[in-house]
Amino acid sequence: MVGLQQRLARFAAERDWGQYHTPKNLAAALSVEAAELVEIFQWLTPEQSARVMAEGGSAARVEDEVADVLAYLLQFCHVVGVDPLAALEAKIERNETRFPRPGTGHSME
Repeated sequence: MVGLQQRLARFAAERDWGQYHTPKNLAAALSVEAAELVEIFQWLTPEQSARVMAEGGSAARVEDEVADVLAYLLQFCHVVGVDPLAALEAKIERNETRFPRPGTGHSME
C-alpha cells in the first residue's frame, strides 16, 4: 500500500500536480470517481448488475473506475496522514462492537 502511495505521489510530483492535491480537491475527485463507478450500474436491474463483470467492456470500465477510486483514496490518505488499512481495521472493530452477531444477547437482535 505504501509503495503504491509513493508511486502515485511521484507520478503527481513529476507532473507538478502536487499543488492541486489538497485534501479538498482529492476528496472531491474521489467523490467524482465513485459516482462514475455508480453510473455503470445506475439503470441496471439487480440481475444485470450481477453480470457486469462477465461482459468484457463493462468489466473493463468497472476495473478502471475502481482503480481511479482507489488511487484518489490512497492519495487523499497520503496527504492527510491516514493509514487506510489501520483506519479500516479500527472501523471493523467498532462495527463488531456496535453490531454484534445474532445470538450474543445484545439489544440489536
